[in-house]
Amino acid sequence: MDLDKLPLFGLMNRRMAWLTQRQSVLAENISNADTPEYRPSDLTKASFRRMVEAGTNPAMLVKTSAGHMEPLRKPAAYRTEKERDPYETELSGNSVVLEEQLMKVSETQSAYRLATNLYRKHVAMLKAAIGYNR
Repeated sequence: MDLDKLPLFGLMNRRMAWLTQRQSVLAENISNADTPEYRPSDLTKASFRRMVEAGTNPAMLVKTSAGHMEPLRKPAAYRTEKERDPYETELSGNSVVLEEQLMKVSETQSAYRLATNLYRKHVAMLKAAIGYNR
């Protein structure tokens, strides 16, 4: 049984992939904390409004009738965006605030832990439903 075909597991996998990529971007920000003119970046957060406007939906819309409209755009990969308003900038032009980046790393770690726990609990529920006792 491929769990990725179940919508809930697919959503959790995409969330974990987003969090993994965000962790990589934040690590890059921290590693460039002393690089002159470096601006920190972060991934754009997923929002329901943006998904609808972009014509993508995690539930993957299905065209069941010839009268249905096709989405205008295909799903885009995660995009990074430069932070807009850094409240601290060094004389070298670097605007990485380590405390802020570490808070984001901690937030990402907590969200990843939540996603893995949800994944584990849902797998356990499926195993219990099919009578798999181990």
